[in-house]
Amino acid sequence: MLVSKQELTNLKLQSIKVEDLKELAGKTGTDSGGNKSDIIKRLIDAPQNKIDEFIQNKYQQLITERQVRISDEDLKKELMKVEEFRWSVVQGQLDQKIQTEYVRRFTRYGDLLSSVKSKLHDDVTGYVIATWYNHWTTVLIEDQISQHKRVIPTLANLKGVDIFFDNQPFDLKTTYLPKDYPLEEAIRYPKDLIVWLYENQGPQRFGSHNRLFVVLANKDNLEDSWKLKRDFGFVFGEINKFFNSASVSEKDEIIFSFNKKTYTTISKILIITK
Repeated sequence: MLVSKQELTNLKLQSIKVEDLKELAGKTGTDSGGNKSDIIKRLIDAPQNKIDEFIQNKYQQLITERQVRISDEDLKKELMKVEEFRWSVVQGQLDQKIQTEYVRRFTRYGDLLSSVKSKLHDDVTGYVIATWYNHWTTVLIEDQISQHKRVIPTLANLKGVDIFFDNQPFDLKTTYLPKDYPLEEAIRYPKDLIVWLYENQGPQRFGSHNRLFVVLANKDNLEDSWKLKRDFGFVFGEINKFFNSASVSEKDEIIFSFNKKTYTTISKILIITK
């Protein structure tokens, strides 16, 4: 369901840390006393453009603080150093792998150390590199989205909301085309892919919130789609084209099933191919 103007304003204010809310209250001539809920109640009728401008300025400050550690250009250069992308173990199951293949398998100390050095070290290294690569490429892509003139980002953790686009909240999901999912079918029937992504999410990460998917796919070899994710010039160009022209309406309503329950949500998808 599309959210109302008041619901939208409430979510935007909820996504601001209390100390920043007090600053916003001061800028709008509003009493900043009390707890977060009190301040939000008093700011709920504040002009949208004032709230949006405040959030955008604060977000730029956060990016600037991160860039003190490393500039975006230097970070991109570091990401280009990755030569191989392999998980080696299913994400979130590293401890289970250690328990099953090492802790409970070996009874002799020497055999355990030998196996750890010969195999586990490489598995863990591959897992860490893949996780590091996915994290920082996602940070750069989502920063690009969040800085678009038609997007308002969140400033604090808000379950199920990363950005506001076209006056609607969205959870951002940057991912690759699922294995064995036909690319031609995804491009021709993007809503079917959206339903698939909702219905095949892991139980621990389940969510029925509005989602905006950015899906990357290498046309020649899907296994190399991870390289497309760091082709920032091309990816950023596709992102800008999408957000320049896309809109959100009831036509973006999605109905999906999960664990024998039916859910209705709003979702958009950007499929980036090269």
